[in-house]
Amino acid sequence: MVGTGTLLNVTTVLIGGSLGLWLGGRLPERLRQTVVAGLGLFTLAYALKMFLTTQNSLVVLGSILIGALLGEWWRVEEGLGRLGQWLEKRFAHQDSAASSQRFVRGFLTASLVFCVGPMTILGSIQDGLTGDYQTLAIKSVLDGFASLAFASSLGVGVLFSALVILVYQGSLTLLAAQIQQIISAPMMTEMNATGGVILMAIAIGALLEIRPIRSGNLLPALFIAPPLVWIMSRLGLY
Repeated sequence: MVGTGTLLNVTTVLIGGSLGLWLGGRLPERLRQTVVAGLGLFTLAYALKMFLTTQNSLVVLGSILIGALLGEWWRVEEGLGRLGQWLEKRFAHQDSAASSQRFVRGFLTASLVFCVGPMTILGSIQDGLTGDYQTLAIKSVLDGFASLAFASSLGVGVLFSALVILVYQGSLTLLAAQIQQIISAPMMTEMNATGGVILMAIAIGALLEIRPIRSGNLLPALFIAPPLVWIMSRLGLY
């Protein structure tokens, strides 16, 4: 069912946040690091599986190269960062009581981490186009542990970020579902394979922290894959 990934994400954030409120600051840092590393390895393996579904690796290569050029030109990664900074300045610096300030910061911090990122966009598009919510399922587990950590230090405001996830990811998923009729099966296949490469970048750069990768700047590759499949099909190369 389309939207399952978003509902799962909302559920894990609520559960993780509730556990965080109950545990307080008793969660060992080494436990969190080990769990995130394990999730990073799983994400890398899952991303490789996605890439291996390609029927023409040249489509994926072309999509990544063109997408990277566009992403660097448009500075997608920096744009996501500026969005986060703007939201923080807009909502986190209010003249209010300490408890209210803590609530707002918890809500804002969690909302930014859970919604401003490549995995959110990639997973929502996959869920909307094909009903495949596995990427959002991986994100849900990550967000569940993150909400546990956030809620233990920032309080109940973290739980309300689930509303932002529901509206934001749900809207992206529904938007993707609307264009499903103009996307052919080969286009979906290559989008999925291209998404696998982007997911590898997220695993290596953000989860395993092997080396920094501006994975946000690769996101345009998702939208390059379908027209590239169409062009190569017309040329008899696909």
